Amino acid sequence: MGGIGVTGFILLIIVALLLFGPNKLPQLGRAVGRTLREFKEGARDIISDTDDEEDRKPAKREVRSVDSAPASTSADPQQVNNKRLPD
Repeated sequence: MGGIGVTGFILLIIVALLLFGPNKLPQLGRAVGRTLREFKEGARDIISDTDDEEDRKPAKREVRSVDSAPASTSADPQQVNNKRLPD
């Protein structure tokens, strides 16, 4: 329904020939092809970066869940202040 039909496609080709001429169309086709290829490569890079970040997130969540455990209320406040994180 909403797609371009064969008649519409032929009409677009005729209009492009009239506007740009037969000599410029191959150059325009190459430029459009390069642009489309670069866009696809950029989209793949973004998707792969997002996948890499998602792979790292579960490890961070596990560390946070261990660190966020409630502390014992019977601990001496001076002992708690003397504790250091490992280097």
